[in-house]
Amino acid sequence: MSFGDVIWFIIISFAFIAYLMVMFSIIMDLFRDHEVSGVMKAVWIIFLIFAPFLTALIYLIARGGGMAERNVKSAQAMQAQQDAYIKSVAGGGASPADQIAQAKALLDAGSITQAEFDQLKAKALS
Repeated sequence: MSFGDVIWFIIISFAFIAYLMVMFSIIMDLFRDHEVSGVMKAVWIIFLIFAPFLTALIYLIARGGGMAERNVKSAQAMQAQQDAYIKSVAGGGASPADQIAQAKALLDAGSITQAEFDQLKAKALS
């Protein structure tokens, strides 16, 4: 195997991985978009199977701007869900009495040990 063969293999591998990333991005975007009917989603998928390069190019030209907007909305929704989860787990600004009551409920349910309850109580009071 010559040096040229190795370089050619690297270029082809890069192109193939880039192609797969574009295809998966298009498919994810299709299923993320609730404005497109199921029939149109099926049509896009069929065309992606039988004429992948041309279909991908047309899709990116016709719907590329919307793709970016849907990605941003999805990222914002995930961030909001993560923030809400972190807030709920961390006590979320609840009063110390509420935090202690939640910890007591967990202790009574057997979800945490007495030592963990004492630790949560100390944290709430600090």
